[in-house]
Amino acid sequence: MTLVQIAQHAEDLERATAFYADLLGAGPVATFDPPGLVFFDLGGVRLLLDRAAPSALHYLSVDDIDATVERLRRAGAPVEAEPHVIFAHEDDSLGPAGTDEWMAFVRDSESNLVGLVEQRPRP
Repeated sequence: MTLVQIAQHAEDLERATAFYADLLGAGPVATFDPPGLVFFDLGGVRLLLDRAAPSALHYLSVDDIDATVERLRRAGAPVEAEPHVIFAHEDDSLGPAGTDEWMAFVRDSESNLVGLVEQRPRP
């Protein structure tokens, strides 16, 4: 079994599309309006922006969590939690051994919480 799609509430599809295109660094792969659906590709998993969907908390891997948070902050995204270490990967069960998992939380344009994750080698 594999994950196919995550649905995220988006009251204003144009505004949400702009936010996620900026965050992901790529535009949508499909838009259907009506009924009000926008799809992004997250490495083979679809992110669906939909007026009728509930809010979902999803975590996105980023290369540089500090730079990503600062870029989103400058664009007006509320930062709910600054980058911080969540835990250390001692083995490969949840991430590469010898790395620390850093997380930060921001609000998207629709006030949904979005988790940002970076797995950073320990100093």
